[in-house]
Amino acid sequence: MTGSDAWSGRAPRTVAEAVAVQDELRSLVDLVGPGPTAPATVAGLDVAYAESGDRLAAAVTVLDAATLAVVDEAVSVGRPAFPYVPGLFAFRELPALRDALDRLTVRPDLLVCDGHGLAHPRRFGLACHLGVVTGLPAIGVGKTPLVGEWEEPGLRRGAWTPLRDGGAEVGRVVRTRDGVKPVFVSVGHRISLDNAVDRVLALTPRYRLPETTRTADQLCRAALAATPA
Repeated sequence: MTGSDAWSGRAPRTVAEAVAVQDELRSLVDLVGPGPTAPATVAGLDVAYAESGDRLAAAVTVLDAATLAVVDEAVSVGRPAFPYVPGLFAFRELPALRDALDRLTVRPDLLVCDGHGLAHPRRFGLACHLGVVTGLPAIGVGKTPLVGEWEEPGLRRGAWTPLRDGGAEVGRVVRTRDGVKPVFVSVGHRISLDNAVDRVLALTPRYRLPETTRTADQLCRAALAATPA
């Protein structure tokens, strides 16, 4: 499952090399889309870390977009591929996530990442990175913001306000459940912001977080617990 091969060779070893990769790939991001409005399948991606921080499990679950039933899943257990550096978190997780994606038998129509896309200090978060390297439409859904300013959206499900950074709208703050904390939605690749919000609301019929994130979180935690230290 490959798109751009701009980062398919040697992984960056330094902060400067990683920033250079982000700068190179950022120009390939499609922020217009419009992306699929009725995807057949949607994938969730999440990563769990051992308490020691030296092991991780990356999981991908593919859901039927109509029923939200899991139709395929894959996991990859390994070690972080890069040190913890704010703004470069994707480099820790991307190799394991790509490995898990390559193990799938069902190619998803859309990726939903537990993280950010455009709403990133260098406008190139995990959802952008995964979208570019796989060629698939991608959305970032964060539990907490990484950048930007916003006003609290209305209390009813579906209410939203712009997430702005440096005067630009980099995402939206979306209420997925009445009276529950909002989530932070941003474009990753090949999808419009309007469509990204619609897809997130379609994936949250019962809980604050998308079903894609919930199922991927459960899978990666279970895989990590089952793997010897």
